Amino acid sequence: MKLIVGLGNPGKKYKNTRHNSGFNALDFYAAKNNLEFKKKFNAEYCEQVVNNEKMILVKPQTYMNLSGNAVIEFVNFYNIEPKDILIIYDDKNFEVGKFKIKRNGSDGGHNGIKNIISVLHTQDIARIKMGISMPKDALMDHVLGKFSKKDKEILNNLYPTISDIINDFSILSIDELMQKYNGLNNE
Repeated sequence: MKLIVGLGNPGKKYKNTRHNSGFNALDFYAAKNNLEFKKKFNAEYCEQVVNNEKMILVKPQTYMNLSGNAVIEFVNFYNIEPKDILIIYDDKNFEVGKFKIKRNGSDGGHNGIKNIISVLHTQDIARIKMGISMPKDALMDHVLGKFSKKDKEILNNLYPTISDIINDFSILSIDELMQKYNGLNNE
């Protein structure tokens, strides 16, 4: 069993903001696979079986800074190991349309991943960092701002790749995912 967590903030106010990149990626995946989100453990979630592996996709509804509270509920209920978790979230250090898969690491200043690391008591959590570009204005205004039309077009071309990574996470190790995908658009 695998747990795929897309980070973001709930509510219309935050819909399609840069900080909701994880939500947006899971929404694309769900639409592509005709999945509907249900509510459980302060989150929206859906399930899919890929390559005989149950995949649980989760969008915490606890607001970004408390994302770990929803994640730990799923981890405990389904007895999921950290090695079977993949977090998708925004990163200002990459341009829009760029991404990087990482095996582990610090929070890098991202409060959502910081909370998840704190709640799970480990930095050994795989992740996909999706670029939102470096802010030209205040960081908070940037991450809570909307993508431009051009950026949306770029992201619409990226989401199928993120969907492929999610599917491949069912059968490939994080090292194999990194080898397969990290060089695609980041060099």
